[in-house]
Amino acid sequence: MVAQGIQRAHFETSHLQYNDENALSYTISLALYAARNYYSVYRELPTGKGFADMVFIPRKKFPDKPALVVELKWDKSAKGAISQIKQKQYCKSLEKYAGNILLAGINYSKKDKEHQCMIEKIVK
Repeated sequence: MVAQGIQRAHFETSHLQYNDENALSYTISLALYAARNYYSVYRELPTGKGFADMVFIPRKKFPDKPALVVELKWDKSAKGAISQIKQKQYCKSLEKYAGNILLAGINYSKKDKEHQCMIEKIVK
């Protein structure tokens, strides 16, 4: 369902070319625009051993919402994106965060013109 939502947002973007991580990031931002009511959104957040593409941290008024760490891939795999989040310890920046965390790996295939999404929950 997430991949389908991203696909719909992709068709609503005004990019002439949809062939890089910035364009994909823009699409994700559009797809999750309403999330800004509940989350502070960070792009390229310095984390463990690198930079997380996007991190959504719940606003203080919404402690029941999980944090979200997103890794974007291009012609690779959503599973590989999740592996990168873990391998590079992107959740280290959320050590003080007390709630649950969702890891989201999102890939876009230029060949198939399809989005893939894999989500994994970390319970703290």
